[in-house]
Formats: sequence, structure tokens, C-alpha cells
Amino acid sequence: MWAAIDFGISNTDVVVWDGRSDVATVRHWKQAYQGEPSAEMVRRLLAQGDVTPRRLRTVAVTGGHHRGLPAAIDGCPLVGVNEVDAIARGGQALAHLPERATPVLVVSGGSGVAMIAARGDQFAHVTGSGVGGGAMLGLSKLLIQTTDPEEIDALALAGNANHVDLALIDVVSGPIGSLPPDTTAVNFGRVARLDAPPARADLAAAVVTLVSQVIGTIAVNAARAQAMEHVVVIGHLTDMHSIRTQIGHVGRFFGLPIQTPAPAGHATALGALLSLPDLKATPGE
Repeated sequence: MWAAIDFGISNTDVVVWDGRSDVATVRHWKQAYQGEPSAEMVRRLLAQGDVTPRRLRTVAVTGGHHRGLPAAIDGCPLVGVNEVDAIARGGQALAHLPERATPVLVVSGGSGVAMIAARGDQFAHVTGSGVGGGAMLGLSKLLIQTTDPEEIDALALAGNANHVDLALIDVVSGPIGSLPPDTTAVNFGRVARLDAPPARADLAAAVVTLVSQVIGTIAVNAARAQAMEHVVVIGHLTDMHSIRTQIGHVGRFFGLPIQTPAPAGHATALGALLSLPDLKATPGE
């Protein structure tokens, strides 16, 4: 049995594989960030799934300050995995691709956003964005007084971003190419014209739209710069249905479908697991 832990800025994810099942049945659990990694933290994280280090052949660790962990805990080796490799490998595992060697841009949507070009076993960080889950939570706290992703998601799904944003139809008198009239022209542009504050749901929808459009647009441009036809978004930001929906809209808008598999919050931990050199087989392959 093998395990992997991804120490994220907001969440820590754990996956465990029994060596027999495929990738769809890898066990996964998470906890909110609780400080810097330590041997005791690793024990506590594994214990949440009734696993001890002594039962494991190897634990892959990635993210955060994982390099500060010891080489072994209770006789179980810890293997550090470069986060770029873990993100790429996890994205490949969850994406629907003709084959694993198919080039794909893997977008890791967490507190921040990293974009990795994956070509078979060759991975390279190509760009990223500071506008991600952290920005969404920060803006939501300022505008709608909540940092609960589930509440933000529910509000965004119920709201209308065009009550906060300006659309093309608001700022031009005729069509611009093939752009639909409800295309966002100015994020939050309507607010300066309003006599009363927008509804919370509309503000939540506008925040989600802004974050999704930034991520999606950068991803499309990065994929085209890398001559890639496939894009997959992973990470806990995609736990939110509203985010998946809006990022999907961006992909369709630009004619480049963006995959948003769910759940995908554990993808980087899964990628770290799949990077272990002592695995006898690769889940799902």
C-alpha cells in the first residue's frame, strides 16, 4: 500500500492506493491547512484514514515545505516529489485524453494558479496567475462578508453577474465579430453607475465570473502558445460548480474546450503518488 500527501496553502490532501484497484478507487481525504509539515502531522493525516506509516511501503510528499520532513517516519520512507511533476501527472490521470502521451495543459486551481505543459513524461511550468481561489475568498470577504466556498458557490449560482458587470450590449451599438451581446465587456463596470449596492448573489456571481475568466483566458492563450489542444483544470477551486461552469464558458467562447473533472481537489496528491518509482503498476493505466 502506498500514500501521498499534498501540503497546500489552504488544504492538505491525502490519497492512499492499495496496489490493486484503478485510479477511480484511490482513497482520498483532506483537512484544512494546520501549519508547517512535521512527522507528527503526517501520522495524524494518515490516521484520519485508519492508516499508519508502518503499513505503507512509501509515502510521496509534495507541496508547501515538504522538504523539511525527515527521510522516513516509523520505518516508512518519505519521497519528495516536485510539485510541477505532481500537478502534471495528476492532471494527466484525470483528463480524458486519447493517450497519456497526448500533450495537455494542466491548470492547478488552488489559492493561486499554476499552468503546466505536460507532454508524456516531460513537464514544464509555462505560466500562472495570482488570481485564483485566494483572490476569490478575499474579494468575497470584502464584498459579501463570507469566505465559505459552499456559500459563495450557492450565491453565485443564484446570482446574475450582468447586474454587476457591463456586457457588450451595454457599451457598443452593434456586434463585434462573432461575440455574443452578453459577453463581458467590463468586470464590475456597472457598479459605478448604480444608486444602490448590488445583491449579494449578484456580487458572488461577478466575483466567480472574474476569477474564472482570468484563469480560463490565460489557460487558452497558454495552450495555444504551446500548440496544445487539450486543457484540464484541477485543484479545489473546481470543487465549486459555479467555477467549473464559468471556466467551461470561457473555453467554449474561445473554441478550446476546457475539461473540469470533479472531484479534482486531490489531483496533485494523486500525481505525487503516480510519480513514486517503486509502484509496481500505475493506477488507471
